[in-house]
Amino acid sequence: MKKIFYYIFISAICILPFSCSLDEESRTEIDKNRFMLNAQEAETVLLGVYQSLITDAMYGFNLSILFNLATDCEQVEGSTTENFRIIPSNAFNASQAEVQATWAALYKAIYNANDFMEILQQRMKIYNEADKQLAYIYLAEARAIRGMCYFELVRRFGNVPLMTTTAMSEQAPNTFVQEKPEVIYEFIEKDLKYAIQNLPYAKEDTDRQNNKFRMSKGAALGLLTKVYATWAGYPLENHSKWEEAAKTAKTLIESRQHDLLNDYEQLWQNTCNGIWDPTESLIELSFYSTTAAGGSSDACGRIGKWNGVKTTVIAGERGSCAGNVKVIHPFVIKWREKDLAEGEEFTENSVIKDKRYNASIANYQYNADKTLYAKGKSDTEETALKNDCDKTKKNKEKQNYTPAKWDIEKYVIYQSKLINNDKSNVNWYFLRYADVLLLYAEALNEWKQGPTKEAYDAINKVRYRAYGNNEHDLNNLSINEFRKAIQDERAYELAFEGHRRLDLIRWGIYYKTVKETSRAITLWFTDDKGNQPYNTAGRYTKLGKHELYPIPQRDMDLCEQFVQNPNWN
Repeated sequence: MKKIFYYIFISAICILPFSCSLDEESRTEIDKNRFMLNAQEAETVLLGVYQSLITDAMYGFNLSILFNLATDCEQVEGSTTENFRIIPSNAFNASQAEVQATWAALYKAIYNANDFMEILQQRMKIYNEADKQLAYIYLAEARAIRGMCYFELVRRFGNVPLMTTTAMSEQAPNTFVQEKPEVIYEFIEKDLKYAIQNLPYAKEDTDRQNNKFRMSKGAALGLLTKVYATWAGYPLENHSKWEEAAKTAKTLIESRQHDLLNDYEQLWQNTCNGIWDPTESLIELSFYSTTAAGGSSDACGRIGKWNGVKTTVIAGERGSCAGNVKVIHPFVIKWREKDLAEGEEFTENSVIKDKRYNASIANYQYNADKTLYAKGKSDTEETALKNDCDKTKKNKEKQNYTPAKWDIEKYVIYQSKLINNDKSNVNWYFLRYADVLLLYAEALNEWKQGPTKEAYDAINKVRYRAYGNNEHDLNNLSINEFRKAIQDERAYELAFEGHRRLDLIRWGIYYKTVKETSRAITLWFTDDKGNQPYNTAGRYTKLGKHELYPIPQRDMDLCEQFVQNPNWN
């Protein structure tokens, strides 16, 4: 059962933004000489730094769900750009409030981490030896969080300011400058290497009394692997980083501290109930609240509400789930048919061999009861199932398939349930061990210019869990064939987990893929009643623009030396 994980004393480092988003300074200064006088007090403040990550502007909504749509796997519901649809349609501009909010929230988290480290480095001089040991771990946690925030900034916004101390926030806005992405990546690298050196593995941690959902050596190694793989890709294309990615992942793999869970579905049972299992979970954002009042202590997010299975209200028993994230149906068809024999048709009698499919895609909703989208008012269950499998029928309804991983009605036990229409206590995986295995295979293929035995071992380990046997192992592929296999495998293994859009961007194929997906939707969708398919991203996505988000217009206006990202003026 989920442990109540309230973060207290957040007021000790609560930073209120004013002027531009980079100018972060506390309006109500606490007496810092009387706080963080021992490791226990320092840990309390550190937990406040972690809380910076769970707001709607961070992983409660924007960085987990809203900013990651418009791919070949997922899209927003509807055929207009009204209201919440504008961002997932790529139809927004630099003044979009959510973009400003996330930019500011990332820099607020960075300021909080900087502030914590600056105070702790002074306080720990008077600590006893046991407290000093903990202090070094806490510093490493803060640097890992800071590195994670800068990683989000550089891969989403490109040229961003580098704020390394709290004193830098005292500058006038017109003095702030953007750093080249290479400089930001080098800074992230230093932070994560420090974290790797000073953090224990989660399962070997004997220093922290409670390390649940906190940074560890495995988390830092996995995150640095992902950083190197992104650095190696578009737009920087520093291909020397493929070697670094492979070597970093290898260190994690050879440590034998992490592994895949035996059952893929167990991942979703765990995260929907806040069950901490560091076997596969490397970085996981924890949400828990007994209410959803929206206050600063309400650590609940929108996971499973926005991106879960569409659900209607039952008073006193469950809240509704909007299910606004929709699975693109050509992706459904591709997944259903990928393991069929040549010439074989997918029917209601077909068996989908990849066990991840049913755990990932919901072709149903919860009205009073569980109901297939393809079931008409007068249809029997048998007819509904046939309609579901027939690519030419009920296409308007099939657009409404949702991700199934965060099926609150199916997975969430009573003790963890939050009866609310907007918020939930469901966690968010930022990084899983399976992701690192696939990055390792990808990095080896790029570094060695072809798949090695270790690359095959890594991808086939992921596929073995998916199929339950070795009959679907990959072998004898060229560098290009293996690259495509990795791209496909990441879609199936990590579907809807916030990686796809950023993967397509670093592979340099985002625009091409969105346009190809748009055409696939148009070719698939048949409707004799004049309905239009969900396909807004295909209309608005532009080459050389949507690979990055814009620098928020508010900061562009205040920070006179800033240069806007291409095609966002």
